[in-house]
Amino acid sequence: MMTNLFSSFDPGTMYNLSLNWMSTFLGLLMIPTMYWLIPSRMNFLWIKICLTLHKEFKILLGNKIKGSTLMFISLFSMILFNNFLGLFPYIFTSTSHLTLTLTLALPLWLSFMIYGWINNTTHMLAHLVPQGTPPILMPFMVCIESISNIIRPGTLAVRLAANMIAGHLLMTLLGNTGPMLSMMMINILIIIQLLLLLLESAVAIIQSYVFAILSTLYSSEVN
Repeated sequence: MMTNLFSSFDPGTMYNLSLNWMSTFLGLLMIPTMYWLIPSRMNFLWIKICLTLHKEFKILLGNKIKGSTLMFISLFSMILFNNFLGLFPYIFTSTSHLTLTLTLALPLWLSFMIYGWINNTTHMLAHLVPQGTPPILMPFMVCIESISNIIRPGTLAVRLAANMIAGHLLMTLLGNTGPMLSMMMINILIIIQLLLLLLESAVAIIQSYVFAILSTLYSSEVN
């Protein structure tokens, strides 16, 4: 309750902690790092990663559409950040849920298919029958290739979600056994958990790269 007109300018407190400087710190956090140190090591590392990915995607996509690699680099970055956020305690890993992974994979695949079938219909039909297939096997090959093409968004989504869930589930199950173990076993458990955390960090990078590179491969087949 305001005692006078100027009470709205009083510093707010909570749990006996002064929050006077909170707005100042939040403001500083919003300032990009480039204003503090140009260029930082993090900038160098991220630029190097983006350039390496750009070169790889450019080989697969060619020079048909300028700037097409940026979409896949952005996709890689988004999945990577979400994967790493999930490694922190009490943060839900959004990429372990099919609602997010399918939302990413399905529109990508659908847009490639619509573009390919409208603009390169002959090329898309030729993809259904691999070269050197005997005439008697052609109907079966068309069915197999059609099914493998249709399940692509599902495999992209399930691969990412399953890999994210598997590691987190293993770490959770091992962590729940902690209260029942002796001191010696707890020390061993902590070492195992740290190694699993390192493995999960590698999986987070690999799965984001796999998702991006497979999306690039699927799009390169359309042209």
